[in-house]
Amino acid sequence: MTSTFGRLFRVTTFGESHGGGVGCIVDGCPPRLALSEADIQPDLDRRRPGQSRLVTQRDEADQVEVLSGVFDGTTLGSSIAMLVRNKDARPGAYDNMKDLFRPSHADYTTEAKYGLRNWQGGGRASARETIGRVAAAAVARKLLREQAGIEVLGWVSSVHSIDTDIDAATVTLADVEADPTRCPDPGAAVAMTAAIEQARRDGDSLGGVVTCVARSVPPGLGAPVFGKLDADLAGALISLPAAKGFEIGSGFAGTRMTGTTHNDAFEPGDTAARPTTTTNYSGGVQGGISNGQVLVTRTAFKPTATISSPQKTVDRDGNAVELAAKGRHDPCVLPRAVPMVEAMTLLVLVDHWLAQRSVDVI
Repeated sequence: MTSTFGRLFRVTTFGESHGGGVGCIVDGCPPRLALSEADIQPDLDRRRPGQSRLVTQRDEADQVEVLSGVFDGTTLGSSIAMLVRNKDARPGAYDNMKDLFRPSHADYTTEAKYGLRNWQGGGRASARETIGRVAAAAVARKLLREQAGIEVLGWVSSVHSIDTDIDAATVTLADVEADPTRCPDPGAAVAMTAAIEQARRDGDSLGGVVTCVARSVPPGLGAPVFGKLDADLAGALISLPAAKGFEIGSGFAGTRMTGTTHNDAFEPGDTAARPTTTTNYSGGVQGGISNGQVLVTRTAFKPTATISSPQKTVDRDGNAVELAAKGRHDPCVLPRAVPMVEAMTLLVLVDHWLAQRSVDVI
């Protein structure tokens, strides 16, 4: 399996959903960055289960332990190992599914590839694997904020057929965290809550979109032709569990525009060396390289695959059976997907920022 992400800031995640724990090892973090578990925990708290009635009720505190790479509150430049122990794992809840292939899960494809699988909650295919990504990205967040002034913020911009129109330039973390849906539009948040709760009652699930912005990204990040910033973002975000679509800037809506309206005209900026643009249909990236404007992406997530309504499937022997999943699951992954989207955005940006910093030094 491929469990390592990044080139200069490398993250290796480990662990299974119902094993002893999950976590990550970070290589490439520069030394002398002030870092403690208190810097990591807030992002894990936003990702953890049981945080509201809208998400899975698995009772996990997801308390991080930093095992190495930090001494006296400062990074050493060596590998940073972080662990979150599973406290409320219930592997026995999956006994009735061990010989079945759950619809739209990784059960069949994993077994087809490896000849076996961890059927307890999906193993490595479980969204619990993203704890390691979020923990590593918290380190990247602090590094980028303190040394580059870069801010990354995501929010739920749609659930099912409920859409919003949020000002990407002004939305704040307080706005996002004001409601359990992580939708900063109060009216839409109420409608989303009602829809998610109805889906749970119906034994169903809903999908939606997470929008993410990165502010104060300097121009010059990304490298043609196979190291483009937007291409790396696309691959990173689609690697998230349940992610099915990615857009940057105007995305697919740009196909309905003409060049005269879609082109981002330049105008003088603060300095001659750094012009700005009158629009941002490019989403902050042109030719695979950041142009200094706000980076804007949208990631689409499918409805949660685990639902309690009966579904047709087959078992290992090819027999047709019916499955009605029981236990704890998210009726909508969107509220908890926000910190995951931020995490993958941060990991891509820190990798490209470190690469550009080496060019600037030369």
